[in-house]
Amino acid sequence: MGTVRTGAHELRVGICEDQPLYREMLERLLADVPGFRVRTAGTVSEARAHWRAVELDVALLDFNLPDGTALDIGLEFREKNPDLGIVILSAVDRSVALLDLDPVEADRWSYLSKSSAVSATTLIHAIEATAAGHCVIDPGTVSARIPRAGSSIASLSSRQQEVLRLVAQGYTNQAIAGQLGIAVNSVNNHVNSLYSVLGLNASDRNPRVRAVHAFLEGSA
Repeated sequence: MGTVRTGAHELRVGICEDQPLYREMLERLLADVPGFRVRTAGTVSEARAHWRAVELDVALLDFNLPDGTALDIGLEFREKNPDLGIVILSAVDRSVALLDLDPVEADRWSYLSKSSAVSATTLIHAIEATAAGHCVIDPGTVSARIPRAGSSIASLSSRQQEVLRLVAQGYTNQAIAGQLGIAVNSVNNHVNSLYSVLGLNASDRNPRVRAVHAFLEGSA
């Protein structure tokens, strides 16, 4: 789905989910994925006791845990491992929680609904894209949101909005080109153009992530 895996690097994935059946289902989905190594926890305390942040590449975190939230444990683990990817899981839309993050450190933070996470293809894509530095928003959430009147998102052309929606789902420019049936250079031009409309610069820190946040801020 457009995620770039470099070499044969193993992806070490932690799952922190307090519902045993759902946790086991996620573990089963990922355990047989080549190159994935999975560990689980049921609470923040258990994750703290049994996980070392530097030994993880991506953490799947239920937003509401018995003794904390995904933001609590995610921020704590990111302090110890700045390259750690965080995928927030929730049965209700928690995508706007990503806007509470410091923009400088907002890369590798994603949101996936629990219903979407039971799709192996969607879950694996979200994990790999987050590990690669993207901000991934649940595809159902992206498709349901519409630009707010007067927002910078509403100023984008229909094609630019289409490209931005795919960026928000963690697709690379090459994958977007394949999705839309256009040349990669055309996608590059569309991305640079939408950056300009959103007041971003390709040389900025995390412009792709900031574009996703602009999408969340400018749509409902």
